[in-house]
Amino acid sequence: MALPEQKQTLTDTRLSGLSTPEGGWAEPARRDALSRLRAMGLPTRRDEYWKYTRPDTLTAAEPPKAAVFDDSDEIPLFANRDRLKIVFTDGAFDADASDDLSLEGVRIDRLADAPDIHWAKELYGTLEARGQTPVQRPLAAFNTAFATDGLLIHVTGKASRPIHLIYRHASETSDAVLHHVVKVDAGAEATILETGPAAARFNQCIEVDVTDTGALHHVRAQGRDHERRAATHIFARLGTESTFKTFTLTVNGQLTRNECVIELTGDDAVAHVAGACMGDGDFHHDDTVFITHDAVNCESRQVFKKVLRNGAVGVFQGKILVKPGAQKTDGYQISQSLLLDDDSQFLAKPELEIYADDVACSHGSTSGAIDEDSLFYLRARGVPRGEAEDLMTIAFIAEAVLEIEDEELQADINDRVAAWLSRRRR
Repeated sequence: MALPEQKQTLTDTRLSGLSTPEGGWAEPARRDALSRLRAMGLPTRRDEYWKYTRPDTLTAAEPPKAAVFDDSDEIPLFANRDRLKIVFTDGAFDADASDDLSLEGVRIDRLADAPDIHWAKELYGTLEARGQTPVQRPLAAFNTAFATDGLLIHVTGKASRPIHLIYRHASETSDAVLHHVVKVDAGAEATILETGPAAARFNQCIEVDVTDTGALHHVRAQGRDHERRAATHIFARLGTESTFKTFTLTVNGQLTRNECVIELTGDDAVAHVAGACMGDGDFHHDDTVFITHDAVNCESRQVFKKVLRNGAVGVFQGKILVKPGAQKTDGYQISQSLLLDDDSQFLAKPELEIYADDVACSHGSTSGAIDEDSLFYLRARGVPRGEAEDLMTIAFIAEAVLEIEDEELQADINDRVAAWLSRRRR
């Protein structure tokens, strides 16, 4: 079926002059992704799952300029944690700033120089391709086709410390495409941290395969460079009694689209997806989540909180699909916004699609302002208005932050939220 003219022109313009990297074990997956991308076309506002978010700057041939933010006044997040640091600057691996890529319980290779025979051959592009049904995700296919760097992380045991991916933004016109593949063996466990703005425009894809009884924890903080734009994708597949938990904090950024697609394919698997964003002014933040239950007695949670003011826009699109036979499913979904003025917007599209009869699934979505009674209570006890609003905001996002299993990481995130609020106190 031919693409509509608008899509065809957009796609041809974006792909003009680009070519997929040649050679190596990933070449067949890249060619397949490019073929799928040409068939589906890049997204426009006419696409169902893009009607709340303009994809123009994510699909343009050249990225809009994004000023580099000086964050020297702030201690880097997770700096006080013992972790393995891996640094990318504008999407390029920075060996001088990174630690040695050796870690007990983990093997780490770069996509750019992985050997011809590699375990990632069976996974690269595989989970992304599975995630294209029933909803097309063309920016992820673009990533698989054109990414030249990223990490291949094989968790073989209990990782001795977290893996911290640090993304630095140095050029106003940088256009970064990174693709990571993570495989967690049976009984193995690791924590991956991500911080930083990455680039003027950032397209990232992470494919996660958690084998039976394995566990992966993922905590991400998207950086302070306000003019940046990003489209990120997580595709995860969970085996029997496995666990995958991911949390994202977003502050600033003109446009951020975070997609998460999870398949629970083994019985008794657990998947938690959570996020909090703090938006002020020219800020558009979109969380799009699709969780498929395809096994018995699995649990999923989606918990998203957005704090918006001065015309900021928040979007949540979340779906739970329970396939036939996925009995005893426990699916929970909540999306809430705190609107600090009359100009901000929260747009929500929660969905349940259930084909099993012994399930417990729920969803809810609310928008509201600061509770005046609670605010009066705090002010009557001597708390200044600005500090009182900050305390109530931190309490509002607490349910999402509590999805982080490590209490020390929870504290780090709460401290970063408090710092952001303090800088913008009215």
